[in-house]
Amino acid sequence: MDNPKTKIAIFLALTFVLSAATWVPIIRAGDLGLGGGLYVLATMWCPGVAAILTRLITQRNLRGMGWIPRTPGILGSAYVLPVLYAAPVYLIAWGSGLGGFDSGKWVIEPGLTPITGLLLLASLGALTGLVSATGEEIGWRGLLVPELAKVTSFRNTAIISGVIWALWHMPLMIGANYHGEGTPIAYSLLCFGAMVVALSFVMAWITLKSRSFWPAALLHATHNLFVQAVFDGATIENESTNWWTGEFGAGLAITISVVAFVLLRSSKRIDRRNIGAPAAA
Repeated sequence: MDNPKTKIAIFLALTFVLSAATWVPIIRAGDLGLGGGLYVLATMWCPGVAAILTRLITQRNLRGMGWIPRTPGILGSAYVLPVLYAAPVYLIAWGSGLGGFDSGKWVIEPGLTPITGLLLLASLGALTGLVSATGEEIGWRGLLVPELAKVTSFRNTAIISGVIWALWHMPLMIGANYHGEGTPIAYSLLCFGAMVVALSFVMAWITLKSRSFWPAALLHATHNLFVQAVFDGATIENESTNWWTGEFGAGLAITISVVAFVLLRSSKRIDRRNIGAPAAA
């Protein structure tokens, strides 16, 4: 079964069935912290498990998922990119009064300075985040994006994978506490959805360019790290903050859309011969 559409259908069915098994208890509890966060970790690995099962079902091996990282330059760019698109959002917030700034929140252990705490977050925090982010990216960028790229354009690959990725988050946004505080859930859904679809252009570009899911996994990990732990961590909230900052505010949706537009304009540079053929296992 080497039909890309068949692989995509099987992958999506497995992903949403497996994910439902973790969504239900989280939604019943109404809390992403259920089980000390283990349920969320399991949820994030559902796409990866589904992708591995799909490969084994359809081709009886794990080739074509991009297991080998071959592009250190793209990996380095993936690490720092979240800082570049998030920093303007938070500098605007801190400078305009939409939120305050407190670097003391980076002191994650007694006796550390804010700079030392920030360095620890940027190193050990990234490695920790990679554990969960890899589970998602084996699925979204290890299987879904390369298979979509075999049957449609780069733009459509990014949009379709982004819409699916956004919809996959929606049950926990609507049913649990994964949404912005102090803003309507509909606003959280709109801003988060726009951000995720825009980010999917970045993820698809670095995946097809590198022929590996590892740059996307690293970007996913450092996005969560820098947005949630570093920038959100140092922000003192007021009644207006969450309308602009965070994954459920408008700021990141805007700045990442700018990055997505630039990459869409340069997408012709992707070698079409490499699309759909990530490095073999």
